Amino acid sequence: MPLNVEIVSPEKRIFSGEASMVSARTLDGDLGILPGHTSLLGVLVDGEVSIKGMDGTATTFTVHGGFLSVNKDRVSILGESAE
Repeated sequence: MPLNVEIVSPEKRIFSGEASMVSARTLDGDLGILPGHTSLLGVLVDGEVSIKGMDGTATTFTVHGGFLSVNKDRVSILGESAE
């Protein structure tokens, strides 16, 4: 079962799609999120968010601050800015 991932900033939606894994850095450290991950809310630090697609390709985004939410195989990343 894939993760449903969305990355948004105040200006626009940066990414929306399915993934097999998401990696991000929070105040508590690096996270690797796979399907079935427990629910959580984390504060992001400036850094990269990597999304591994269902086909195995990785896409990396630079996110400046914000929040990450995981709930029932849905990952929402709300960045102050993202590119």
